[in-house]
Amino acid sequence: MAAGCPFCEIVAGTRAAHVVLDEPEVLAFLDARPVFPGHTLVIPRVHVETLLDLPDELVLPLFGAARRLAGAVVDGLGADGSFVAMNNVVSQSVPHLHVHVVPRKRKDGLRGFFWPRQKYESDGQMADVAARLRAALGQG
Repeated sequence: MAAGCPFCEIVAGTRAAHVVLDEPEVLAFLDARPVFPGHTLVIPRVHVETLLDLPDELVLPLFGAARRLAGAVVDGLGADGSFVAMNNVVSQSVPHLHVHVVPRKRKDGLRGFFWPRQKYESDGQMADVAARLRAALGQG
């Protein structure tokens, strides 16, 4: 855990998040300011700042989870596909490695790497989206 890291606080349970995947080595939760509803962040539970810092033994758990979430946004939210991305240092708003899994629809207006953010209508909508993704992942 790194002091002051919001993602480490989510892992520790001291900061609220809508968790969609909870596994021994990784955690995934909804981005509070999503590109589209269902935009999820997948993180290693241990504090790792960039992809270059990621221990070899966490590569498969992290990217396996991202791959499953890419399917969950299709199965659980009816997306046509997904956009999966990661920043390293530049544009990395939280210095804790995280993979973005963003549900996509054809002609959804997303162009290139400009990600216009939005807010969920309510905590209830956020909870519903998280529950649908958990169900699609078999996480109850």
